[in-house]
Amino acid sequence: MFLSRAAATNHLAWRVAPHQIAAKRNIFHSVDEPSVTALTRRTLRAIQDSVTAPSQGADSAAAAIGGGAAAAIDEEGGATGMGQLAESFSGIDPAIVSKLLLSIGAVVAIWLVRRVVVRIFAEKFDEPRVRYLWGKGSAYVAYALAFLILGQIWLASIQNLGTFLGLLTAGLAIALKDLVSNLAGWAFILMRHPFRVGDRIQIGEHRGDVVDLRLFQFTLLEIGNWVAADQSTGRIIHVPNSQVFSVPVANYTDEFEFLWHETPVLVTFESNWRKAKSLLQEILDREARDVAAQAAQTLRRGSRKFAISFRHFGPKVYTSVEDSGVMLTMRFMAPTRSRRAFSERLWEAMLDAFDDADDIDLAYPTQRAYLNPVEGKTGARSEWPVSPDRTTPE
Repeated sequence: MFLSRAAATNHLAWRVAPHQIAAKRNIFHSVDEPSVTALTRRTLRAIQDSVTAPSQGADSAAAAIGGGAAAAIDEEGGATGMGQLAESFSGIDPAIVSKLLLSIGAVVAIWLVRRVVVRIFAEKFDEPRVRYLWGKGSAYVAYALAFLILGQIWLASIQNLGTFLGLLTAGLAIALKDLVSNLAGWAFILMRHPFRVGDRIQIGEHRGDVVDLRLFQFTLLEIGNWVAADQSTGRIIHVPNSQVFSVPVANYTDEFEFLWHETPVLVTFESNWRKAKSLLQEILDREARDVAAQAAQTLRRGSRKFAISFRHFGPKVYTSVEDSGVMLTMRFMAPTRSRRAFSERLWEAMLDAFDDADDIDLAYPTQRAYLNPVEGKTGARSEWPVSPDRTTPE
């Protein structure tokens, strides 16, 4: 701001002594003129001229100051603009101020548009997955637009943009190796789709449902661990995206949302194991036949992407022998997310069937004494040990 003519008259309405004139000359000569603006230079020069000629009076001094300020304003072509005011008082280039204002305006505009889009789709769709995907997609688009617009504002040309990106990439690759690896993993997940949000996966020793995917990490809702079967523990696990390059990823639900499941049933050697096997097969045919049909239809869709093939989808009971009895293993298709409930239904049906059978007992690890001369088959029995001086068993 500048002094008016009346204010200048009040300030300069005094007579200056010769020694004061010399001191003031030294002060004005100490000003670094190249570092100030044209307006400041003209004003200082006018004040200096008034000091060197004190006999002209206050009116002459004020007129000189006003004329110098007016000349400076006319020369700069309207220095009262926002950028020129900033330059006058703080030394900031008006071009930088303009770029800052444009950058802030662009970021605010993009943010407002994204908020409106997210709100519209949140009101239109009730499904959480759809709303989540739209929110994530709009965020990625907003980031890309902001990056391009800010690049156009601050960089002079596309050539400068390429040079800048090259230098930035090289610096990040050296200084931020882990972050760059995670960013590359994020790009790989988006392009190759080893899993999507909502899939159930196992990566390394961690298992769970994917509930979020970000630039540097994805999030799992953990299953298993200390909880029996594939049920949730309630814990949230954050996994770096770079893990997709270093450890195997097992997807439970990608293109095929059914798993082969086996339930072993052990009956005693003395039980009628053929009858037990027949009962188990009837239970499987009744409970798992529809699931096998659904799995067959899903596999036909999944075979377009992966070379998956199964000859038989129907449930089956397999027989084997263990230390404590005859093992009857039920093998069947089960939905990925409800294996425990499905297995529970089969166990309850099996226990009810075995309760009605008098010749079937469930086996468990036991220790027993087996006397082959008494319990063995007639043709496979051994003889009792006989002492040398006796003819009858001891």
